[in-house]
Amino acid sequence: MPALAGLALAAAAVLGPGPARAALIQTTDETDAPAMTRRTEPQIDAGAIALPTGDRAGASSEIWSDFGEERWVRNVNQPTLLPLLPDPEIANGRSVLLIPGGGFQFVSIDNEGYRIAEPLVEQGYTVFLLKYRTMTTPESESAFSAHMGALFSGELPFADFDRARGEALAIADAQTAWQMIQDRAGDWGIDPDQTGILGFSAGAITALGLARHPGDVSPAFLGYIYGPMTVEDLPSSPPPLFSALAADDSLFAGQGFQLIEAWQAAGSPVEFHYYASGGHGFGSYRRGTPADDWLEHFTTWLDTRPQ
Repeated sequence: MPALAGLALAAAAVLGPGPARAALIQTTDETDAPAMTRRTEPQIDAGAIALPTGDRAGASSEIWSDFGEERWVRNVNQPTLLPLLPDPEIANGRSVLLIPGGGFQFVSIDNEGYRIAEPLVEQGYTVFLLKYRTMTTPESESAFSAHMGALFSGELPFADFDRARGEALAIADAQTAWQMIQDRAGDWGIDPDQTGILGFSAGAITALGLARHPGDVSPAFLGYIYGPMTVEDLPSSPPPLFSALAADDSLFAGQGFQLIEAWQAAGSPVEFHYYASGGHGFGSYRRGTPADDWLEHFTTWLDTRPQ
């Protein structure tokens, strides 16, 4: 499969169903395939806090790329934590560490970041958006497209991709962010015991990895959105779990529900939504699928669970 065709299929998995996905799937001829991403100006968030885990030697400069209806941030070598605070009149003292996905190749900063944070903040939650370190990808957009295409088409073996290294970087940044939230809870007017984690895809993997650190991390809840369903080591005291997955998820559907079953067997509360359709990466999109309503289901669960 040509590299750009592979990227088209990979990007379709990220986008989920809809016109953009259909257009990408049709782009299968490398000779006439357009560039899948284009360079854009980075967003400067004055309130973002640089985390001390950053500045990898030899890492490329951060790149922001436009991709369809969203932006991706890649070659992140300086992780940041962005506190997003609600109006004091509606603040409920509860908070969420928000971890977008991106296959450890990029951070899906819009679809699984800003656009998720906004409605949560409007409902009184304080949101901490984590932009974590990613694997190094080619600097040019055309080379990045070819890289992603090779990765998802199988031309670049996943053994060469070294997911474990990318995962370790993300988890280390999440640990640092978590400790900062706990240490400065008073500054932000939040209850440190009412802080949970919400992660998407690679961010869900990161969130679960963070929750596995006994003693150091005790989240009030874990939001696990279209992450792998295979069983790995659970946290020693699993927090209440909210999980959402679409039956047509191109990456993780068909794995069974071992993670959900293991969580229940551990005696921890589980809310699991298995939507008939929505694809992988539905995030903040509303495309007329059952998965469109997942965020409402999540906030209802948050609002009704015991404090």
